[in-house]
Amino acid sequence: MYFFDTYALVELFLGNPRYRRYIGFPLTVCALNIGEFYIYLARTYGKATAGKELASSSFDVLELTKGAMVAAAEFKLEHAKKRLSWADCAGYVLARHLNLKFLTGDSQFKGLPGVEFITSQISGPLSP
Repeated sequence: MYFFDTYALVELFLGNPRYRRYIGFPLTVCALNIGEFYIYLARTYGKATAGKELASSSFDVLELTKGAMVAAAEFKLEHAKKRLSWADCAGYVLARHLNLKFLTGDSQFKGLPGVEFITSQISGPLSP
């Protein structure tokens, strides 16, 4: 099973063939990933497309508890030089806690435990 980082959601949306094998897996995310994904879509394709894509997608949304947010904050502090988003940090710690592979194309996560890194077609970071 996988936790889909925002990069993975975008790559699936874009039809990156490297992500084809993940089609059909539950789109396990946290609410922060949905927000980042919406912002990417709205900025790139407009609010109408963003709304339609989110409405047609079925997400398995994991709860962000106080403990998960503290763990995400600790991870964010530990990796401050990487300037990771809250969604990245929360998603990574949730994935690790639940024994899910963290699926991403974000090079900041390459080589970290529990990460399945797939080359991205996006140029530059996703910044909300």
